[in-house]
Amino acid sequence: MPSDHIANCVGRYLGRMANQTDLSPELLGYLREVSLRDDPILYELREETAALPAGAAMQVSAEEGQLLALLVGLTGARTVLELGTFTGYSTLCMARALPSDGRLVTCDITDRWPAIGAGYWRRAAVADQIDVRVGPASATLAALRAENGPSSFDLAFIDADKTNYRAYYEGCLDLVRPGGLIVIDNTLFFGRVLDADARDPDTCAIRELNAFLLTDTRVDLSVLPVADGVTLARIRAGGH
Repeated sequence: MPSDHIANCVGRYLGRMANQTDLSPELLGYLREVSLRDDPILYELREETAALPAGAAMQVSAEEGQLLALLVGLTGARTVLELGTFTGYSTLCMARALPSDGRLVTCDITDRWPAIGAGYWRRAAVADQIDVRVGPASATLAALRAENGPSSFDLAFIDADKTNYRAYYEGCLDLVRPGGLIVIDNTLFFGRVLDADARDPDTCAIRELNAFLLTDTRVDLSVLPVADGVTLARIRAGGH
């Protein structure tokens, strides 16, 4: 076989390796078979949430929940802040990864959805570690700053209304310690970030945040092509 043909084949192969693998339904199923460690409590909460109007679209996926738990463990987090509880699936995943004396503060605009998760938190024996705050996230951030001061959390997860993402990011940047982690959900926003005709406030807010984060020298940055896009921002020393 001519050497130039071999070189071209190798080049195409390496090019495919360098890019992301397209996840077909079959490949996604395989990924879950070899990586997802599920149990009845998590499964049943996902199923109850999926039965709600828009529930399947709004809740984090099983593999993203497992990633969040892993990140809590990797960072050694003892205090976690979550903006956007919904039915508490991500809350449950992260709370279970905390040490026995760990604390998770989660907030939502209504108590209607967290009430669904509360029973599952009790079944998982983590309810006592979860502090639910009801009200606008901006007010919760201000209250936590007054109660605990800056750098009082190890990890924050932002999954609330998209138009306020930049403000939530700045609030979390103040509340999370140097070396801590901010995790931001939906940063690919169903692919709408690439749609030039998508000018709705939510899509524009995500685009603007993504562009800003690229230049924000206060953090180390990685955007993961997981679920609907998960951004990791690790706060550098002196990054506040």
